[in-house]
Amino acid sequence: MELRVLQYFLAVAREQNISAAAQSLHLTQPTLSRQLKELEEELGKQLMVRGNRKITLTRDGVLLRRRAEEILELVGRTEKEMKQSEEEITGDLYIGTGETDGVRQIARAARDLLEHYPGISFHVVSGDAVDVCEGLDKGLLDFGVLLGDMDKRKYNYMELPMKDLWGVLMRCSSPLARKEALSPEDLWDKPLILSRQVDNKSELYRWLGKDPSQLCTVATYNLIYNASLMVDEGMGYALTLDKLINTTGGNLCFRPLKPRLELGMYLVWKKSRIFSKVAELFLEQLEETLSREKEAARPAPDC
Repeated sequence: MELRVLQYFLAVAREQNISAAAQSLHLTQPTLSRQLKELEEELGKQLMVRGNRKITLTRDGVLLRRRAEEILELVGRTEKEMKQSEEEITGDLYIGTGETDGVRQIARAARDLLEHYPGISFHVVSGDAVDVCEGLDKGLLDFGVLLGDMDKRKYNYMELPMKDLWGVLMRCSSPLARKEALSPEDLWDKPLILSRQVDNKSELYRWLGKDPSQLCTVATYNLIYNASLMVDEGMGYALTLDKLINTTGGNLCFRPLKPRLELGMYLVWKKSRIFSKVAELFLEQLEETLSREKEAARPAPDC
């Protein structure tokens, strides 16, 4: 399977029309049709259904499109890295992260690095732990920011100093909003909206002191903004992390949990990953930025 043919296939998937794709590729229509037929024969799968005016991908075609996009993205990044000279520090850095205020420290390190190497481009890919780990495993991400438990056998990691605080997002009109913090018993009979990555082995369930089957989970989410809309519409109470939704002057409020429940934070990368020069520099800069902030936060000695 040649990269050139994958590019042809993606052009057809994008245009949904053989003639339009052939024109964009500067090929004749019979040549493009033959290449696609040979690709289907090579894979032993039908990749597309050819209609009168529109081409539709089959399930196998959708899978190949996703894989082809990943393959060609990796090829493009590799070509850029290989062509880069020793003196010239430019390139792209891909960081996957969930929703956390801890991204501020990643951003500060990125800002410091850009002062020295303005040719670097940062790409922050948002998603939950499932999305981040998938991107790391496929080589599409250089680093990921993970919260709480993570597979230390699979990833190298740097523990970050910040902690995220669990709590509940609710309507200000809720009776629970009158409390300064919420106990497990406050939530046992309430309709809950939980992150999709929370499972029955998580610290949150241990804090709640109930099995999932004993709780009233009405919805799950992977983006807290969408969960906040469900809360605003009266669907339930969203368990989430602090500082992700601005509740100032709005209909919603955030209350922490009692006993307090925090999540540690890690910058992780695949153990088999070979760093580009840009990735090496970022890791060094992050360590330097965190060390400088730690030193600045240290109390001054008494005279």
